[in-house]
Amino acid sequence: MNQYKTNSIETMLTGILTLVAVMGIGRFSLTPQIPVMIGDGYLTLSSAGILASMNYIGYLLGAVHVSKMKHRHAFFLKAGLAATVLVTILSGVTSNFALQCLFRFIAGVGGAWALIIVTSWTQLVLAGNNAPRLSAAVFTGPGVGIALSGLLAWIMALKHFNSSQSWYVYGVVALIASLAIWRYLPAETEPARSETAEKERVGSGLKKLVLVYGLAGFGYILPATFLAQMAHSTFPDASQAAFFWPLFGLAAITGVLLVILFSARFNTQISLSAAMILQGLGVAAAVVVPDGTGLILATILTGLCFLSIMQLTMRFAREISSGSLAKTVGMLTSGYATGQLIGPLISSASVTLFGSLYPAILLAAFCLVGGGIGIMVLTGKPDNV
Repeated sequence: MNQYKTNSIETMLTGILTLVAVMGIGRFSLTPQIPVMIGDGYLTLSSAGILASMNYIGYLLGAVHVSKMKHRHAFFLKAGLAATVLVTILSGVTSNFALQCLFRFIAGVGGAWALIIVTSWTQLVLAGNNAPRLSAAVFTGPGVGIALSGLLAWIMALKHFNSSQSWYVYGVVALIASLAIWRYLPAETEPARSETAEKERVGSGLKKLVLVYGLAGFGYILPATFLAQMAHSTFPDASQAAFFWPLFGLAAITGVLLVILFSARFNTQISLSAAMILQGLGVAAAVVVPDGTGLILATILTGLCFLSIMQLTMRFAREISSGSLAKTVGMLTSGYATGQLIGPLISSASVTLFGSLYPAILLAAFCLVGGGIGIMVLTGKPDNV
């Protein structure tokens, strides 16, 4: 019993720190970096959207790759972790926009490899060890990483670090997290696959969920990408503006903990629908509610629902589909990544056409609310019934 408990805790912490490195820092450190890079003079609000989209192109391709992967999962998990850490450090070496795009692309591919494989592995191991709460706690990883990267951004703003120095700090922190768990990463993670599993039909319920999850990816990504820049526009004091990103991360962690504590009391489908609608209202608050009040509401509500939606979607997928976990997670992540990819492109178009992010943000809010309503269209009936 003690051996199972120790193994479960090690697995949970390995999953959390992997997601801290590749998602919270490797991917989302770009958000507090955007205003710093703009301040350094080699990025604009429009080109920032293009830079972010390169990350999501890589993320989408990595997710599609994993969904079709049949072997060497452990290799790609480690490769994804190592590649993300490496390009985060290398981002401090140059201000060349093309190279920055390449680094964001590689970070996207590596992040998708690591996210999907480590999520599938931890969920299978912890389910086998009958540790559902530890399994759910793995989803705090990106929130912990966001809060950490936000805290670092706040400190570096006080110290007047430039973007190059900041990239080095983020990269070293991601490297430390990776080294701490490297020996605990699995040597083999390939799920047992039968010929039947390889040819299993994807049910209509799961297809609808992938589509709705894509709306969730599009809906949250604009505030998640441009929150720091919006805060800098509202609060000229850099130290005040830097406060919003760690607040987003803390809200995300809180959302996961709330799901862990109360999910057994509520229907997953209804909870997921409510979370998407609430996040949509939060995104809209950044535009509808004036000044800093709207930004605080947007930060808290968007952050609170960010990882909760991910967590509830994975749970709902298991309820309505009997397919392999790795394939299901890969499909969902591909849908989410597609939505994320579209988001920055829409933001660039919004800035070009209207001179503002606000039209794109309102569209994102509409998609989240529409997705929340769409969740209730799903019957929740398992595909194999």
